[in-house]
Amino acid sequence: MRAGKGAFSLLAAASPVLVFGGCYSNLEATQALRAKAARLGIRPEHTICTGDVVAYCADARETVALIRDWGIHVVKGNCEESLGSQKDDCGCGFADGTACDQLSAAWYAHANAEITDEQREWMRTLPRRIDLLLGGRRVAVVHGSVDSINRFVFASTPWSEKERQIALAACDGVIGGHCGIPFTHAVEGKLWHNAGAIGIPANDGTPRGWYSLLIPTDGGIQIRTEALDYDAPSAAAKVRRRGLPEGYAAALETGLWPSCDVLPAAELRVRGRAIPAGATIWNGASASWPAMVVEAHPAGVKFGDPEITLSRERRASVQLKTLETLWFNTGTLCNLACENCYIESTPKNDRLVYLTRAEVRRFLAEAAGRDPRPVEIGFTGGEPFMNPDILGMIEDSLAGGFTVLVLTNAMRPMQRHLKPLRDLNRRFPGQLALRVSLDHYDQEGHEQLRGSFTWEKTIEGLLWLAGNGFDLSVAGRTVWREPEAATRAGYRALFTELGVAIDAEDPLRLVLFPEMTANDDVPEITEQCWGTLGKSPEAVMCANSRMVVKRKGADQPCVVSCTLLPYDSAFELGATLADAARPVKLNHRYCAQFCVLGGASCSAHR
Repeated sequence: MRAGKGAFSLLAAASPVLVFGGCYSNLEATQALRAKAARLGIRPEHTICTGDVVAYCADARETVALIRDWGIHVVKGNCEESLGSQKDDCGCGFADGTACDQLSAAWYAHANAEITDEQREWMRTLPRRIDLLLGGRRVAVVHGSVDSINRFVFASTPWSEKERQIALAACDGVIGGHCGIPFTHAVEGKLWHNAGAIGIPANDGTPRGWYSLLIPTDGGIQIRTEALDYDAPSAAAKVRRRGLPEGYAAALETGLWPSCDVLPAAELRVRGRAIPAGATIWNGASASWPAMVVEAHPAGVKFGDPEITLSRERRASVQLKTLETLWFNTGTLCNLACENCYIESTPKNDRLVYLTRAEVRRFLAEAAGRDPRPVEIGFTGGEPFMNPDILGMIEDSLAGGFTVLVLTNAMRPMQRHLKPLRDLNRRFPGQLALRVSLDHYDQEGHEQLRGSFTWEKTIEGLLWLAGNGFDLSVAGRTVWREPEAATRAGYRALFTELGVAIDAEDPLRLVLFPEMTANDDVPEITEQCWGTLGKSPEAVMCANSRMVVKRKGADQPCVVSCTLLPYDSAFELGATLADAARPVKLNHRYCAQFCVLGGASCSAHR
């Protein structure tokens, strides 16, 4: 009988059966598989989809229409269950707050708006299980597992769990979907098989989808798992045109998932390794495909892969707990060219162009609508006071009720604005703070990094700020490797000499930044490091801040993970604060040097 109402259907076949999963709203892949089935002579009544016809890609309504017109059997997946009942989310089983969870919200809203009421009714009628009788064996075809529609079962899932599920089904084997990666696992005549998905690649570094042919033979059932080539660039272009997450479009082109939160360690270790097509005979013997061989790290260097470290451990990531500080990089142009500047600001570096007041206002409006809203707005550069709109940006932030922190060298660019700065501080008492970069507590050390004739002008600006009642702090460097106590004592003596009321022992008033150099051998941060180091991911800067930048030649600003990594596209999180709420993989040496091991933060709130 065909898939219809109820939770159980039965299909008896004596000729090859085609099984596939996860169309995921990918119309191009679904069209390609239908054409392939026709060329192979596989009839619709001998074709089974393991569910999730609708998901990540652009053509939800059209893909459902194609599947129904094809006339094949379909098992209800968690996506059909959620969309059919108009639930609040996809029901994929992603942990709350993970990248998978946050990315899924965008496609689910799109699909929920696209499909018709009649398609929802069709989804509600789909069976949760189809039993296939083939070659003298009975196999339960489900979406996730026998007892859970959204359970992830991978090749590395212990056989004991698979065996338990097979016993629950009271069958010879199970064909599942949901996990998106094809595999076959047979032990003592029992089988667990996953045909993979056609709509998103198998995280193997190729853009192909996957399907299986089950062919009855005299020696048992041959299970052939085949790759599906199709027009992936067109599918990716549609994802972008519809405004769906870039991670899905990139996955269609690169074959790598935008997040690997759900993957066990074994599958994570073979990420990016192309899966070969394969065939297995299911009889009384044990067999598995593909071999879970741990080969050399795909990049071969530290910080070469966002998911795994060179030691092939799962890389640590940090979730955005609360957006406390929203930074704006006003542009990388600076009046100085300091030695080992974190983002290489100089009088000529315009890789990040000036933000405009209107662009900042858009993000301030979005920030004001968040619950909770950010506590602090930060302005950094380059030298922020070189941006012609800086005073307006500060004023808009203060008028919006935010506290404001401006990082400055306090030299001529700032000193051109003394009167309007003083007026802002008087109009918005207690809201405006400035942090002055004073790299060392004596002139020689400061000018070693900042250049000749920079000390006196910086001290002049510092004294003006202190004398006019500004909330004031100082940022120093630790390049000299002297003990922190000695460094703080040196600054304390300077502040006393200047008559400036800055507590050198307060790490928020005297911020000492760790040094970072490209040649240092820096350890990668794994998930196990949090416990080993006694650190919490919630203490890392990207757990509570984001930064808005505008790259040279870009039409609009974007949001990046932190103040230190404005150029690396891997840390670009989206065009809005909402887009940028996803977790950040600690896949850069600065993540280790500055944040985790260095314990530093650019914010005034710790």
